[in-house]
Amino acid sequence: MTAVTAGRSTRGIVDLVFRARELSIVAALAVLVAVTAGTNGNFLSAQGLKDIFLNASILALLAVGQSFVIITRNIDLSVGSVVGLVAFTVGDVLAADHGLGVGVAIVLGIVIGGVCGLVNGLLVSFGRVPALVVTLGTLYIIQGLDHAIAHGRQINAVDLPESVLSLGNGSVLGIPYLPLIAVIVMLAVGYYLRSYASGRDFYAIGSSPEAAGLAGVPVRRRVMAAYLLSGGLAGLAGVLWLARFGTVVADDAHGWELQVVSAVVVGGVAITGGVGTVYGAALGALLLTTITSALVVLKVNPFWQQAITGALLLLAISVDRLLALRVARILRRRNARHGS
Repeated sequence: MTAVTAGRSTRGIVDLVFRARELSIVAALAVLVAVTAGTNGNFLSAQGLKDIFLNASILALLAVGQSFVIITRNIDLSVGSVVGLVAFTVGDVLAADHGLGVGVAIVLGIVIGGVCGLVNGLLVSFGRVPALVVTLGTLYIIQGLDHAIAHGRQINAVDLPESVLSLGNGSVLGIPYLPLIAVIVMLAVGYYLRSYASGRDFYAIGSSPEAAGLAGVPVRRRVMAAYLLSGGLAGLAGVLWLARFGTVVADDAHGWELQVVSAVVVGGVAITGGVGTVYGAALGALLLTTITSALVVLKVNPFWQQAITGALLLLAISVDRLLALRVARILRRRNARHGS
Protein backbone atom coordinates (compact mmCIF):
# COMPACT_ATOMS: atom_id res chain seq x y z
CA MET A 1 0.00 0.00 0.00
CA THR A 2 1.40 3.39 -0.96
CA ALA A 3 1.60 6.35 1.43
CA VAL A 4 -1.07 8.19 -0.58
CA THR A 5 -3.43 5.20 -0.48
CA ALA A 6 -2.82 4.76 3.23
CA GLY A 7 -3.54 8.44 3.85
CA ARG A 8 -6.79 8.22 1.91
CA SER A 9 -7.76 5.09 3.82
CA THR A 10 -7.08 6.82 7.13
CA ARG A 11 -9.10 9.87 6.16
CA GLY A 12 -11.93 7.59 5.00
CA ILE A 13 -12.10 5.84 8.37
CA VAL A 14 -12.04 9.11 10.30
CA ASP A 15 -14.69 10.68 8.03
CA LEU A 16 -16.92 7.62 8.44
CA VAL A 17 -16.63 7.76 12.24
CA PHE A 18 -17.55 11.42 12.44
CA ARG A 19 -20.38 11.13 9.92
CA ALA A 20 -21.82 8.50 12.24
CA ARG A 21 -21.39 10.97 15.11
CA GLU A 22 -23.40 13.63 13.25
CA LEU A 23 -26.10 11.10 12.38
CA SER A 24 -26.35 10.22 16.08
CA ILE A 25 -27.08 13.90 16.85
CA VAL A 26 -29.83 13.89 14.21
CA ALA A 27 -31.26 10.73 15.82
CA ALA A 28 -31.13 12.33 19.29
CA LEU A 29 -32.93 15.39 17.90
CA ALA A 30 -35.64 13.20 16.36
CA VAL A 31 -36.21 11.32 19.63
CA LEU A 32 -36.28 14.58 21.65
CA VAL A 33 -38.78 16.20 19.28
CA ALA A 34 -40.99 13.09 19.17
CA VAL A 35 -41.14 12.75 22.96
CA THR A 36 -41.80 16.46 23.53
CA ALA A 37 -44.42 16.66 20.75
CA GLY A 38 -46.14 13.60 22.21
CA THR A 39 -46.45 15.45 25.51
CA ASN A 40 -47.41 18.82 24.03
CA GLY A 41 -48.60 19.00 20.44
CA ASN A 42 -47.92 22.73 20.23
CA PHE A 43 -44.19 22.02 20.26
CA LEU A 44 -44.35 21.16 16.54
CA SER A 45 -46.57 24.09 15.61
CA ALA A 46 -45.35 26.42 12.87
CA GLN A 47 -44.56 29.12 15.42
CA GLY A 48 -42.83 26.65 17.73
CA LEU A 49 -40.52 25.39 15.00
CA LYS A 50 -39.85 28.94 13.81
CA ASP A 51 -38.81 29.98 17.32
CA ILE A 52 -36.44 27.01 17.65
CA PHE A 53 -34.68 27.77 14.37
CA LEU A 54 -34.51 31.49 15.11
CA ASN A 55 -33.01 30.85 18.54
CA ALA A 56 -30.57 28.28 17.16
CA SER A 57 -29.36 30.51 14.30
CA ILE A 58 -27.15 32.84 16.36
CA LEU A 59 -25.70 29.98 18.41
CA ALA A 60 -25.01 27.99 15.22
CA LEU A 61 -23.26 30.97 13.62
CA LEU A 62 -21.00 31.33 16.65
CA ALA A 63 -20.40 27.57 16.70
CA VAL A 64 -19.17 27.65 13.09
CA GLY A 65 -16.59 30.31 13.96
CA GLN A 66 -15.60 28.55 17.18
CA SER A 67 -15.12 25.28 15.25
CA PHE A 68 -12.44 26.93 13.14
CA VAL A 69 -10.53 27.89 16.30
CA ILE A 70 -10.97 24.60 18.18
CA ILE A 71 -9.96 22.57 15.12
CA THR A 72 -6.56 24.34 15.35
CA ARG A 73 -6.26 23.18 19.00
CA ASN A 74 -7.18 26.60 20.43
CA ILE A 75 -10.26 28.19 21.97
CA ASP A 76 -12.06 31.55 21.85
CA LEU A 77 -13.85 32.50 25.07
CA SER A 78 -14.47 36.09 23.98
CA VAL A 79 -17.28 35.44 21.46
CA GLY A 80 -20.14 36.12 23.87
CA SER A 81 -18.72 39.48 24.91
CA VAL A 82 -18.08 40.38 21.24
CA VAL A 83 -21.76 39.70 20.47
CA GLY A 84 -22.80 42.00 23.32
CA LEU A 85 -20.37 44.75 22.31
CA VAL A 86 -21.41 44.67 18.65
CA ALA A 87 -25.12 44.51 19.42
CA PHE A 88 -24.98 47.61 21.64
CA THR A 89 -22.45 49.59 19.60
CA VAL A 90 -24.20 49.04 16.27
CA GLY A 91 -27.57 49.69 17.90
CA ASP A 92 -26.23 52.94 19.34
CA VAL A 93 -24.98 54.06 15.91
CA LEU A 94 -28.25 53.14 14.19
CA ALA A 95 -30.32 54.88 16.87
CA ALA A 96 -28.34 58.09 16.27
CA ASP A 97 -28.81 57.95 12.48
CA HIS A 98 -31.87 56.17 11.08
CA GLY A 99 -30.58 56.79 7.57
CA LEU A 100 -28.08 53.96 7.96
CA GLY A 101 -29.38 50.68 6.58
CA VAL A 102 -28.96 47.02 7.41
CA GLY A 103 -25.96 46.70 5.07
CA VAL A 104 -23.99 49.30 7.02
CA ALA A 105 -24.97 47.56 10.27
CA ILE A 106 -23.69 44.19 9.05
CA VAL A 107 -20.40 45.61 7.74
CA LEU A 108 -19.82 47.59 10.95
CA GLY A 109 -20.57 44.56 13.10
CA ILE A 110 -18.23 42.28 11.14
CA VAL A 111 -15.45 44.90 11.27
CA ILE A 112 -15.75 45.35 15.06
CA GLY A 113 -15.85 41.59 15.59
CA GLY A 114 -12.97 41.09 13.17
CA VAL A 115 -10.80 43.59 15.07
CA CYS A 116 -11.48 41.71 18.33
CA GLY A 117 -10.63 38.42 16.61
CA LEU A 118 -7.48 39.91 15.10
CA VAL A 119 -6.25 40.99 18.54
CA ASN A 120 -6.85 37.47 19.87
CA GLY A 121 -5.14 35.92 16.86
CA LEU A 122 -2.06 38.12 17.06
CA LEU A 123 -1.58 37.44 20.77
CA VAL A 124 -2.07 33.68 20.39
CA SER A 125 -0.20 33.07 17.13
CA PHE A 126 2.60 35.63 17.22
CA GLY A 127 2.70 36.48 20.93
CA ARG A 128 2.68 32.76 21.81
CA VAL A 129 0.35 33.43 24.76
CA PRO A 130 -1.96 30.47 25.61
CA ALA A 131 -5.35 30.86 23.96
CA LEU A 132 -7.25 30.28 27.20
CA VAL A 133 -5.43 33.15 28.90
CA VAL A 134 -5.71 35.53 25.94
CA THR A 135 -9.41 35.05 25.24
CA LEU A 136 -10.36 35.04 28.92
CA GLY A 137 -8.55 38.37 29.25
CA THR A 138 -10.17 39.89 26.15
CA LEU A 139 -13.55 38.60 27.35
CA TYR A 140 -13.31 40.84 30.44
CA ILE A 141 -11.77 43.75 28.51
CA ILE A 142 -14.56 43.70 25.92
CA GLN A 143 -17.21 43.40 28.62
CA GLY A 144 -15.71 46.40 30.43
CA LEU A 145 -15.63 48.38 27.17
CA ASP A 146 -19.25 47.47 26.48
CA HIS A 147 -20.34 48.69 29.93
CA ALA A 148 -18.32 51.90 29.49
CA ILE A 149 -20.04 52.62 26.16
CA ALA A 150 -23.49 51.72 27.46
CA HIS A 151 -23.10 53.66 30.70
CA GLY A 152 -26.33 52.15 32.02
CA ARG A 153 -28.29 52.95 28.84
CA GLN A 154 -30.53 50.61 26.85
CA ILE A 155 -31.22 50.38 23.12
CA ASN A 156 -34.92 49.89 22.35
CA ALA A 157 -36.57 48.50 19.23
CA VAL A 158 -38.34 51.82 18.59
CA ASP A 159 -34.91 53.45 18.21
CA LEU A 160 -33.87 51.17 15.34
CA PRO A 161 -34.54 51.39 11.59
CA GLU A 162 -37.30 49.13 10.31
CA SER A 163 -34.89 47.45 7.86
CA VAL A 164 -32.77 46.13 10.75
CA LEU A 165 -35.77 44.81 12.69
CA SER A 166 -37.02 43.14 9.49
CA LEU A 167 -33.76 41.22 9.27
CA GLY A 168 -34.48 39.61 12.62
CA ASN A 169 -38.15 38.81 12.04
CA GLY A 170 -38.63 38.79 8.27
CA SER A 171 -38.46 35.89 5.83
CA VAL A 172 -38.03 35.02 2.18
CA LEU A 173 -40.29 32.35 0.63
CA GLY A 174 -41.46 31.57 4.16
CA ILE A 175 -37.92 30.93 5.45
CA PRO A 176 -36.75 33.34 8.20
CA TYR A 177 -33.63 35.33 7.33
CA LEU A 178 -31.63 34.28 10.41
CA PRO A 179 -31.64 30.49 9.80
CA LEU A 180 -31.02 31.15 6.11
CA ILE A 181 -27.92 33.25 6.90
CA ALA A 182 -26.65 30.63 9.36
CA VAL A 183 -27.07 27.80 6.83
CA ILE A 184 -25.36 29.75 4.03
CA VAL A 185 -22.38 30.58 6.27
CA MET A 186 -22.18 26.98 7.51
CA LEU A 187 -22.22 25.52 3.98
CA ALA A 188 -19.64 28.03 2.71
CA VAL A 189 -17.22 27.41 5.60
CA GLY A 190 -17.76 23.65 5.48
CA TYR A 191 -17.06 23.57 1.75
CA TYR A 192 -13.89 25.60 2.20
CA LEU A 193 -12.54 23.38 4.97
CA ARG A 194 -13.18 20.21 3.00
CA SER A 195 -12.37 21.29 -0.55
CA TYR A 196 -9.35 23.60 -0.33
CA ALA A 197 -5.79 22.74 0.64
CA SER A 198 -5.61 25.82 2.87
CA GLY A 199 -8.78 24.59 4.60
CA ARG A 200 -7.17 21.23 5.35
CA ASP A 201 -4.25 23.11 6.89
CA PHE A 202 -6.42 23.91 9.91
CA TYR A 203 -6.91 20.20 10.57
CA ALA A 204 -3.20 19.54 10.12
CA ILE A 205 -2.40 22.23 12.70
CA GLY A 206 -4.87 20.73 15.16
CA SER A 207 -3.46 17.23 14.70
CA SER A 208 0.14 18.37 15.23
CA PRO A 209 1.26 22.01 15.01
CA GLU A 210 4.93 20.96 14.90
CA ALA A 211 4.42 18.48 12.05
CA ALA A 212 2.27 20.97 10.16
CA GLY A 213 5.01 23.59 10.45
CA LEU A 214 7.63 21.14 9.19
CA ALA A 215 5.34 20.33 6.23
CA GLY A 216 5.32 23.98 5.21
CA VAL A 217 1.96 25.02 6.65
CA PRO A 218 2.00 28.70 7.74
CA VAL A 219 0.81 27.83 11.25
CA ARG A 220 0.79 31.34 12.72
CA ARG A 221 -1.10 32.86 9.79
CA ARG A 222 -3.69 30.07 9.80
CA VAL A 223 -4.30 30.38 13.55
CA MET A 224 -4.66 34.14 13.20
CA ALA A 225 -7.10 33.60 10.31
CA ALA A 226 -9.16 31.23 12.50
CA TYR A 227 -9.50 33.89 15.19
CA LEU A 228 -10.27 36.55 12.59
CA LEU A 229 -13.09 34.42 11.19
CA SER A 230 -14.41 33.63 14.67
CA GLY A 231 -14.42 37.33 15.56
CA GLY A 232 -16.04 38.33 12.27
CA LEU A 233 -18.82 35.77 12.68
CA ALA A 234 -19.32 36.88 16.30
CA GLY A 235 -19.70 40.43 14.95
CA LEU A 236 -22.28 39.25 12.43
CA ALA A 237 -24.05 37.35 15.24
CA GLY A 238 -24.11 40.59 17.27
CA VAL A 239 -25.96 42.38 14.46
CA LEU A 240 -28.41 39.47 14.17
CA TRP A 241 -28.91 39.57 17.95
CA LEU A 242 -29.79 43.26 17.70
CA ALA A 243 -32.17 42.57 14.80
CA ARG A 244 -33.79 39.61 16.55
CA PHE A 245 -34.41 41.11 19.99
CA GLY A 246 -34.43 44.88 19.34
CA THR A 247 -33.93 45.72 23.01
CA VAL A 248 -30.23 45.54 23.93
CA VAL A 249 -28.28 46.15 27.15
CA ALA A 250 -24.57 45.81 27.95
CA ASP A 251 -24.96 42.34 29.52
CA ASP A 252 -26.46 40.71 26.43
CA ALA A 253 -24.96 37.32 25.43
CA HIS A 254 -23.16 37.17 28.78
CA GLY A 255 -22.03 33.57 29.35
CA TRP A 256 -22.76 32.49 25.80
CA GLU A 257 -19.14 31.52 25.19
CA LEU A 258 -19.67 28.36 27.25
CA GLN A 259 -22.83 27.48 25.32
CA VAL A 260 -20.90 27.91 22.08
CA VAL A 261 -18.05 25.66 23.19
CA SER A 262 -20.60 23.09 24.41
CA ALA A 263 -22.41 23.13 21.06
CA VAL A 264 -19.14 22.65 19.17
CA VAL A 265 -17.92 19.77 21.33
CA VAL A 266 -21.33 18.07 21.48
CA GLY A 267 -21.36 18.40 17.68
CA GLY A 268 -18.25 16.26 17.37
CA VAL A 269 -15.41 18.79 17.12
CA ALA A 270 -12.70 17.38 19.39
CA ILE A 271 -11.54 19.83 22.05
CA THR A 272 -8.00 18.56 21.41
CA GLY A 273 -8.21 19.77 17.80
CA GLY A 274 -7.75 18.23 14.38
CA VAL A 275 -11.15 16.57 13.88
CA GLY A 276 -14.80 17.54 13.45
CA THR A 277 -16.93 19.54 11.05
CA VAL A 278 -18.88 22.79 11.14
CA TYR A 279 -21.99 20.79 10.19
CA GLY A 280 -21.71 18.82 13.41
CA ALA A 281 -21.14 22.02 15.39
CA ALA A 282 -24.30 23.56 13.91
CA LEU A 283 -26.24 20.39 14.72
CA GLY A 284 -24.89 20.61 18.27
CA ALA A 285 -26.23 24.17 18.50
CA LEU A 286 -29.62 23.02 17.23
CA LEU A 287 -29.69 20.14 19.74
CA LEU A 288 -28.90 22.38 22.72
CA THR A 289 -31.50 24.95 21.61
CA THR A 290 -34.13 22.24 21.13
CA ILE A 291 -33.38 20.86 24.60
CA THR A 292 -33.92 24.33 26.07
CA SER A 293 -37.25 24.73 24.24
CA ALA A 294 -38.35 21.21 25.20
CA LEU A 295 -37.65 21.81 28.88
CA VAL A 296 -39.73 25.00 28.78
CA VAL A 297 -42.62 23.16 27.10
CA LEU A 298 -42.36 20.31 29.62
CA LYS A 299 -42.21 22.85 32.49
CA VAL A 300 -38.94 21.47 33.81
CA ASN A 301 -36.85 23.51 36.25
CA PRO A 302 -34.35 25.69 34.25
CA PHE A 303 -31.55 24.27 36.43
CA TRP A 304 -31.80 21.02 34.52
CA GLN A 305 -30.97 22.81 31.28
CA GLN A 306 -27.47 23.59 32.59
CA ALA A 307 -27.14 20.13 34.12
CA ILE A 308 -28.11 18.41 30.84
CA THR A 309 -25.75 20.66 28.85
CA GLY A 310 -22.91 19.78 31.22
CA ALA A 311 -23.72 16.08 31.03
CA LEU A 312 -23.80 16.20 27.21
CA LEU A 313 -20.44 17.99 27.22
CA LEU A 314 -18.84 15.31 29.40
CA LEU A 315 -20.44 12.58 27.30
CA ALA A 316 -19.19 14.16 24.07
CA ILE A 317 -15.63 14.43 25.36
CA SER A 318 -15.74 10.80 26.56
CA VAL A 319 -17.10 9.63 23.20
CA ASP A 320 -14.38 11.61 21.38
CA ARG A 321 -11.74 9.84 23.44
CA LEU A 322 -13.25 6.40 22.87
CA LEU A 323 -13.60 7.03 19.13
CA ALA A 324 -10.01 8.26 18.90
CA LEU A 325 -8.75 5.11 20.63
CA ARG A 326 -10.90 2.90 18.41
CA VAL A 327 -9.70 4.58 15.22
CA ALA A 328 -6.08 4.29 16.41
CA ARG A 329 -6.56 0.54 17.01
CA ILE A 330 -8.12 0.04 13.58
CA LEU A 331 -5.27 1.91 11.90
CA ARG A 332 -2.64 -0.06 13.83
CA ARG A 333 -4.20 -3.34 12.75
CA ARG A 334 -4.34 -2.19 9.13
CA ASN A 335 -0.73 -1.05 9.19
CA ALA A 336 0.40 -4.31 10.80
CA ARG A 337 -1.55 -6.34 8.22
CA HIS A 338 -0.11 -4.46 5.25
CA GLY A 339 3.36 -4.34 6.76
CA SER A 340 3.56 -8.09 7.17
